[in-house]
Amino acid sequence: MSSVVPLRELLLVLLVSATVTFLATGGVRVLAIGFGAVAVPRERDVHVKPIPRMGGLGMYIGVVAAILFAHQLPALRLGFDYAPPDIPAVLVAATIIVVVGIIDDRWGLDALTKFVGQVTAAGVMAVMGLSWYVIYDPFNDSTVVLDTLLGGLVTVGITVTLVNAMNFVDGLDGLAAGLGLICAVAVFAFSIGLLYDQGGSVDTYPPALLAAALAGACLGFLPHNFSPARIFMGDTGSMMIGLMLAAVSTGASGRIPLQGYGPRDIVGLLSPLLLVGAVMFIPVLDLLLAIVRRVRAGVSFSTPDKMHLHHRLLQIGHSQRRVVLLIYLWVGVLAFGAVGTSLMDRRLVVLLVAGGLVFALVVTAIPSMRRVESANR
Repeated sequence: MSSVVPLRELLLVLLVSATVTFLATGGVRVLAIGFGAVAVPRERDVHVKPIPRMGGLGMYIGVVAAILFAHQLPALRLGFDYAPPDIPAVLVAATIIVVVGIIDDRWGLDALTKFVGQVTAAGVMAVMGLSWYVIYDPFNDSTVVLDTLLGGLVTVGITVTLVNAMNFVDGLDGLAAGLGLICAVAVFAFSIGLLYDQGGSVDTYPPALLAAALAGACLGFLPHNFSPARIFMGDTGSMMIGLMLAAVSTGASGRIPLQGYGPRDIVGLLSPLLLVGAVMFIPVLDLLLAIVRRVRAGVSFSTPDKMHLHHRLLQIGHSQRRVVLLIYLWVGVLAFGAVGTSLMDRRLVVLLVAGGLVFALVVTAIPSMRRVESANR
């Protein structure tokens, strides 16, 4: 166990990931054009001209470079030598999901084949040891220990859900990268708090390190992808973000000690579970609504349409950039609500979150309010 929290080194990992991603994405853009991985506008798309995709490969390069860099830092080496096998598991699973994404971005894959690839990546991650294995039961004030099979199934279920949620929400310039950044920063903040709570235990290094690498990759990709985008991340990037978010949340799930917590500290004890739900609430809600909508219409749940949340916000009068910033705001407020309770006074967090939600609701409704006002004149 280390008594020092390597915050400076973790921030350096984030910076390396951002820098390498930013530089690599320019080369990936040229590669994608030559490779034929180009998004030609379709009826349901918002962009109006062909744009290269497969930008997630640049993010993957940034993440791998940051992890290799972290391995060379003495302050973080313990996270590789003595911590659980989270980092190798994520690297292997991310490689699988990126290969599936590249194939899909270039040639296209049917929904079933892509789903099998997602399950394979998540299953490999669980088999290699990165799995949910303990859940706090607030009703009995006890910890439920999951066996290998059940823990693996929970891990695969959460991972595939987050992978598809990020994939579904990737419909506007900068949207998926920004959401990935917000979510990764939220998990990073929680992991840092966990590091301090446990006195810098090496068991808590991997979630913080992986969250820092993912946050840096999303940050480095955004300048290429924010409206007007010069490259899309494609399924290569969106699926990798979902997988890594599931991985860092899973890595932190069983790291909260029951010692020092009373039965009233349910929110603190459930932080990893709440964090998974809160930071991805908007994308997951969009995913569930899309499935219900398509099933009711009698078509496959994977059939694309133009009724996602971001499409609806465009329809009521918001611009592309404003829609992206609005969704950033909603997810940011929810992410702060999940993480803030473990970092500061709970009453202050409730007040700030309530204020943030009211502000987000008002800003979202402004175009509709203007329409009503104009109609009444």
